[in-house]
Amino acid sequence: MVLAGNEAKQVQWTNVYQDALGLGLVVTGTLPVFNLTASAPDEAGSPSKSRQNQLILGVMGIDIALEDIQKLMPRYSLGANGYMFAIDLNGYVLLHPNLKPQVINFQEPVTLDFLDAELEDENKEEIRRRMIDGLEGHQYIRTLVKSLDERYIDETERTYTYAPIHSTNYSLGLVLPLYSSYYLRANLSDQILQVQYPNKKTKDFESLMPNTFESEGRVFLAPRQYCQDLEQSENNTEFLLNFISLMEKVTPDSKQCDSFLLHNLILDTGITRDLADRVWKDKDLLTYGLLAVFAATDGGITRVFPNKAADDWMEDMEPHNSTFYRRSLDNKGYIFRAPYRDPGYRPSDLENNTVGILVSTAVDLEIDGRKLKPAVVGVKLDLEAWVEKFKILASNHSEGNPQGPRKQCSPSSSCEMDCDINSEDLLCVLIDDGGFLVMSNQQDHWAQVGKFFSEVDPNLMSALYNSSFFTRKESYDYQSLCAPKTESNKGAAPRGIFVPTIADMLNLAWLSSAAAWSLLQHLFVSLMYTSWMQAEDIMAENMEHREASCIMKQTQYYFNSLNATYSAVIDCGPCSRYFHAQRLSNTNLLFVVAETMICSQCDSMKLDQAEMRSEGPEQCELVEMPRYRKGPHVCFDYNTMEDTSDCGRGSMFRPSWLLLAFLQLLLLLGGCTSSSVGRGL
Repeated sequence: MVLAGNEAKQVQWTNVYQDALGLGLVVTGTLPVFNLTASAPDEAGSPSKSRQNQLILGVMGIDIALEDIQKLMPRYSLGANGYMFAIDLNGYVLLHPNLKPQVINFQEPVTLDFLDAELEDENKEEIRRRMIDGLEGHQYIRTLVKSLDERYIDETERTYTYAPIHSTNYSLGLVLPLYSSYYLRANLSDQILQVQYPNKKTKDFESLMPNTFESEGRVFLAPRQYCQDLEQSENNTEFLLNFISLMEKVTPDSKQCDSFLLHNLILDTGITRDLADRVWKDKDLLTYGLLAVFAATDGGITRVFPNKAADDWMEDMEPHNSTFYRRSLDNKGYIFRAPYRDPGYRPSDLENNTVGILVSTAVDLEIDGRKLKPAVVGVKLDLEAWVEKFKILASNHSEGNPQGPRKQCSPSSSCEMDCDINSEDLLCVLIDDGGFLVMSNQQDHWAQVGKFFSEVDPNLMSALYNSSFFTRKESYDYQSLCAPKTESNKGAAPRGIFVPTIADMLNLAWLSSAAAWSLLQHLFVSLMYTSWMQAEDIMAENMEHREASCIMKQTQYYFNSLNATYSAVIDCGPCSRYFHAQRLSNTNLLFVVAETMICSQCDSMKLDQAEMRSEGPEQCELVEMPRYRKGPHVCFDYNTMEDTSDCGRGSMFRPSWLLLAFLQLLLLLGGCTSSSVGRGL
């Protein structure tokens, strides 16, 4: 290795691990230091036969925090759904937005496979293999993407571009949706713009002040590092004041500020302010059954109108970290989302709280043939007001007579459908693409809006799943955090020293291996404990129940693209039910009409959606289909120039059998003495 020259001087990189000094996730690069100077002449004194040293003096290294590497990436110009990642020859990710270990473990490296960081498919397996082989490539694929809240799955288009990083074992990848191929870059320092809008910066920044919230809506500012001296804060109002205070001292073109972020921020602030002044103020939101209107931009501005509605705004201040924002970009039309309710949710004071349904859609923009999605706009629906509208809109009356007799529903005949008057006999619901209840004509369902529909009506949800309206996707989260499993906390006290038998004494192999340990046990353990102590169960006191890393199985449901409408009978004898399901175009909703349950004899098993603890995938399947991995590019285990005459030199320790026998006899005498004392007591 030493005499291989510069080829052997390659930086070797470790796996990702948690730094003990508080740097977070780090990776270490190491480089050997050689001694290649000429050594002294040989024993014959001939200087011509002097040899070159081939000593390794040591290893030098450097720790690099992953956070520092991520700061070098053009995060905000890639858009909300674009990102960069890197993997090593084992397929483990060095960088990835989904690399988020929950447990700090200084003993083990952080190893997350690329196919576990994303939803695995054949295309990604090929991309992973090519990256491990050090190839360059550019691939356009259709793939499944899990939402940030891990409750939804979208089928989207992505382009994967990848290339090896020279002089390393890593390969770098770039993932972009089609709408992020281009991005807006505002240039407010342009002289023409300064003439047209001389006070634009001042006017736009004034709309960020809290005293303008009542008239123009509340502004949430994404906590980005706009300037080096900007003091971060988790409180939005405090962060806004810090930002405005700094902008009074510096200009957006200052060297300490990111002009790209600031110019886009100023542009988006002005656009959303004009939207509030010219459109939102003139609308009576209560007439439309709206609790709020909002706009979120790629520049980091989220404006919610009216101001009082912002008190219930639970979305992330960073639009790129909001589920509604990302999903709106990846889907066409309007995305409905109810507030999530887990299976154990029990409403305590629903009468005093208004439930809001978030509806959002992306803003499509085309400039010179280039398509962009720079913002997301939407509304928050008042559930109670829109349920009444829903009942009317969902009703179907024959001959314009809403009070006429209702026909009997069957798969082969049409029927009168009135989701309002006949709510006792007819169930009308809206379900989103994840299988969560959005709206229902049943008042007892209002408290369950946001729950997985199988928790509300397992019989009907099973029928929808079996009718291929929904497809199920199961995956494993290897970075979860779980409470420790409850185990019996028992212990045993030592019984005393062990006295060997005659058979043990004749076994020389046992003598040589146990002599040293027996001596230490006799000297230390027997001094601390008496021979009358017996093994017994003891309960640990003040045990610290620390959460540990675990594997969680996640299950998501998403629309199957095959069925748009379907009618069938849930066959169960006298408890049979007829249902009709229809996908609503330009939305992520499924409209379902079904006869209400008349008996409980046909209760179906609930479909699982909540994540649960798991042991992971079947190990036998993993062994039969191992993932592709590769060793280092080069290995220096032999070189013809090396002198191996010094290799293998050493001395061998020869044990003294007499000494071992003497020590064992000494132990026997000590054991007999202790036993005699114990019997005397």
